[in-house]
Amino acid sequence: MSRSTPQPTVAAQDALPDALPDAPLLHILTPKWLTARARAQSGERGRGARAALLAVVGLLFWSFVFAVLYRLLLYFKGVQEIGPLLAGKLLGLILVSFFSILLLSNVITALSSFFLAKDLDLLVSAPVDWLRVYLAKLLETVLASSWMVALMAIPMFAAYGIAYGGGWSFPVLAVAVFVPFLVIPSAVGSALTLLLVNLFPARRTRDILSVIAVVTAAGVVLLFRLVRPERLARPEGFRSLVEFVSVLRTPTSPLLPSEWAQRSIMGALTGTHDWLTLYLLWSTAAVAVTVGALLHRALYLTGFSKAQESSQRSVQSGRLNAIGQQLLAPLGVLRRELVTKELRLFFRDTTQWSQLILLAVLVVVYVYNIKFLPLHGEGITFFLVNVIPFLNLILAGFVLASIAARFIFPGVSLEGRTLWLLRSSPMQVRDLLWAKFWVGTAPLLVLALGIVGVTDYLLQVSAFMFLVSVMSITLLTFAVAGMALGFGTLFPQYETENAAQIPTSFGGLLFMMASISVIGGVVILEAKPVYGYLSAEAFGTNTDPTAMIVGFTAAALLCIAATLIPIRAALRRLEVVER
Repeated sequence: MSRSTPQPTVAAQDALPDALPDAPLLHILTPKWLTARARAQSGERGRGARAALLAVVGLLFWSFVFAVLYRLLLYFKGVQEIGPLLAGKLLGLILVSFFSILLLSNVITALSSFFLAKDLDLLVSAPVDWLRVYLAKLLETVLASSWMVALMAIPMFAAYGIAYGGGWSFPVLAVAVFVPFLVIPSAVGSALTLLLVNLFPARRTRDILSVIAVVTAAGVVLLFRLVRPERLARPEGFRSLVEFVSVLRTPTSPLLPSEWAQRSIMGALTGTHDWLTLYLLWSTAAVAVTVGALLHRALYLTGFSKAQESSQRSVQSGRLNAIGQQLLAPLGVLRRELVTKELRLFFRDTTQWSQLILLAVLVVVYVYNIKFLPLHGEGITFFLVNVIPFLNLILAGFVLASIAARFIFPGVSLEGRTLWLLRSSPMQVRDLLWAKFWVGTAPLLVLALGIVGVTDYLLQVSAFMFLVSVMSITLLTFAVAGMALGFGTLFPQYETENAAQIPTSFGGLLFMMASISVIGGVVILEAKPVYGYLSAEAFGTNTDPTAMIVGFTAAALLCIAATLIPIRAALRRLEVVER
């Protein structure tokens, strides 16, 4: 006699989903935590030395940022009536910059964490509540995209708290303000990415991110032009003191969380607590997370399904390729093909070359704003006119370091699993590294010379300062490119799921700190000879040739060392990689 398999009743079928295990939020986050802890506790050779080096460089960097802001805030504090207004305006501008960076970073990071992460296949198919998946990935996005901004905010808030006597309660308030300030752009960026993925496949959405970057840059530029911060440097340009004070009291961006955070912080420091702004921050963060969760519930599964589609690529070889082959012919077959490979990889990845549009917008705005510097009129001397372009090297160096972190630093990591093919070939590692160096350095040098040349022309500097600026920025370009390639090889991210996350890794942070240290070192070494020359020109005194030779030679040697030492270290690192 055959037995029929008993069928579950309707009531049992209805109760079946409730019987399935439902993992809590902490359980979903446990694999990420265990992975991070395993990496921290691994016995990899040199990990302790790298951690110590990061701690030392980080403390020096924090100390530098804190010292500059603290002295500036003490100066503001000494100005009667308008001192706190100036400090608040500065804090507002810094927070606006932070917010724009966070918004763009979260859009890019959310694409990887919500749709392209390797654990999503298991997580989405598991019996896990959709809300907990959303909260887990949102928290992962916040941490991945905001940790560098959070580290930058620590010395900033410390300087404000100590300068204005915030007391022991100020750190608690700063955390209460900054947490929703980080959550809001993360929730908004994740929701925007979700909408894009539902309109386009996720691997095609990478192409759309370039448009978002340009729009974001245009919005930030428009915001800064509406604020017109250059007016604050020329109070005499206002018709009266009342008009100047009214401009200081005007909110920088009244509808943005950065303004609410600024008013909350400055209100606590000046004794006029504005609890409404703190409420606006937390309520806006709650609304953003709630709306993002509702969108996630309605659209995520459809978007995740589309994310599994692959993108289409077409490779074309035309006249430009033939011209490039002829121009690179003197390099030889091997070096020519290596350079061609780097160029093809760069322009094949839309997320790489499309950022050139964003870069062009930011550079044009940077050069255009030079025209608004108050370098003419009463009180503006020959000495001041020539010192400002010298200090302009610092800003130009920061721009170069940021570009190198995005384009040169990930060079070796982007080879990924194909690195074994290059290492197994008879090609020398030296040729590969130098090909990556020159492909990244040549356009960076053209950009650097263009920025410095145009800005010096607009500022109408002397021939001496023009020569110093050009030579210094040339050496700094080679140094920054060498350190980017070196640190990128010493701290590779071969298994990364998103190339945009490579510069925000441990090695990327260390590279940025090292670059800032080198830029600061060059400026300090050249400060004394430049000051001596400008003083001699302004007051008719004699210059000290010994000081000039020693200062400029030391700066040149520092740049040469910063160029060659990281590349040699990178060469040794790749030579020991298993074939």
